[in-house]
Amino acid sequence: MAEKNLALIGGGYWGKNLARNFLSLGVLHTLCDTRRETLASYSNEYELVRKSTSLTEVLSDNSVTRVAIAAPAALHYKIARESLLAGKHVFVEKPLCLATDDAQDLISLAKDSGLTLMVGHLLQYHPCIVTLRSLVAEGQLGRLFYLTSNRLNLGKIRSEENALWSFAPHDISVILGIAGKTPETVQCTGESYLTAGVADTTMTQLAFSGGIRAHIYVSWMNPFKEQKLTVIGSEGMAVFDDTKPWNEKLVIYRDYLQWENGQTPIAKKSNAIPVLVPEREPLREECNHFIECSNTGSRPLTDGEEGLRVLQVLDAAQKSLENRGQRTNIVTPISKRYQAHQTAAIDEGATIGKNTKIWHYSHICSGAELGENCNIGQNVFIADGARVGSNVKIQNNVSVYGGTLIEDYVFLGPSCVLTNIVNPRSEVVRRSMYEKTHIKRGATIGANATIVCGITIGRYAFIAAGATVTKSVPDYAIMKGIPAKQTGWMSRHGHLLDFTKGATAKCPESGLNYELIHGANCSADLEPGFYVRCTDLDEDFSLPKESTIGSYSYRKKNR
Repeated sequence: MAEKNLALIGGGYWGKNLARNFLSLGVLHTLCDTRRETLASYSNEYELVRKSTSLTEVLSDNSVTRVAIAAPAALHYKIARESLLAGKHVFVEKPLCLATDDAQDLISLAKDSGLTLMVGHLLQYHPCIVTLRSLVAEGQLGRLFYLTSNRLNLGKIRSEENALWSFAPHDISVILGIAGKTPETVQCTGESYLTAGVADTTMTQLAFSGGIRAHIYVSWMNPFKEQKLTVIGSEGMAVFDDTKPWNEKLVIYRDYLQWENGQTPIAKKSNAIPVLVPEREPLREECNHFIECSNTGSRPLTDGEEGLRVLQVLDAAQKSLENRGQRTNIVTPISKRYQAHQTAAIDEGATIGKNTKIWHYSHICSGAELGENCNIGQNVFIADGARVGSNVKIQNNVSVYGGTLIEDYVFLGPSCVLTNIVNPRSEVVRRSMYEKTHIKRGATIGANATIVCGITIGRYAFIAAGATVTKSVPDYAIMKGIPAKQTGWMSRHGHLLDFTKGATAKCPESGLNYELIHGANCSADLEPGFYVRCTDLDEDFSLPKESTIGSYSYRKKNR
């Protein structure tokens, strides 16, 4: 049975919906609102729920361990901050607050206190949006082109909060989630017709890196209700229309283009294909997610960081609106130097270098180290004690275990396997016996290849797709087969080196010269044999096995 330990702060228009869900989930302890008439409006089913007009009284109650905030947006920061300082997990309705500096403060407070901070971006929990995100992430629509979102209605007309801040946060949140990144620039135009200085309608344009564009049109002066999101990709178009019956809310249009002579695109009309999604109330899903995250300590889908990203876009859009549509850049906080998709789990204590990108559903554990400018694909796991250098590319579905050392410029192909125990048994615990694996600078591990633990992969070595490597590999070696055998040599730039006519070879792309040497050991765990070195570069190929990440420097020799 759930423990009643949640206080709802703000029981008005939207608070009633939250109260209904938290009550049905069995966690609602207190209703708090400064207006006694609001508290009195709650029916008999809330008779066992404590009612209070004092926020101080609620936050001083040790039986309340989490709060949900449905107060006016101008009060979000103050109430959320006081709640975090009182040791409460916090759910706050959108927007997180009204200033990015305040959002940063809340994020830091929650992190330092080990508390959950979650933002009520409701659409992210709509089963159709969850499905749509998965379709895009799986590549079902091909390369993402652009997104459009319309949120239109006649009323409720605000006199304090404009249509941008009132309607657009949900759409911005969803679009950032689908795009998996923050836009580079924002443009917003609109007009105030009913109340001076309060825009009744706005059009916001988002420009992302890679050519992705998005448009968000919101208004409370429209003769009909429209809540529609359209996502256009190279292989299909998806439409989410929240005004339709459930089974028609999400549809896909396939094969909307055909190419004449392989060059000229021609529109091809096709019928909408409904996407069947289990029917569940989005708000209940959202409320339950907050309960689970505050119980387990897991990261919410719409955590404070996600709320900050949405706030940054809103802030840039507001500045553009005030400057008659002038293009405005998104300012990223210095403390957030890397980019992580909102579905990625980044544990506290992980070290991540600037400009590193971490994509859908990846998990970076506490104690893992990642360098700068890395690209971590979907569903990647990097364990505590794993060390990854800079400019490393790890493709989808790869696990990097503790004790693994990956140097700069390494490429790990999709679904390649790195092991950590030679003789694993489920019944026998061998965590203290993990073997160390060392993948040196510039090496490439092909798709579905397996690297048996405890070995070294030499610099710029090339492991073919599907190979199983059981022994250490020298620099520049090409390995193929099961078990893998060396079939040749490859240059730093990925070209075969031909030593059939002598002991030297030239890379056709770079012009660098390579020499085949017999009898030298490039590391202590390699058997004597033939090895290759680049004679045009200063490189020490006898560096110790346990060298540090990024310790190698290469420079052109003085000739």
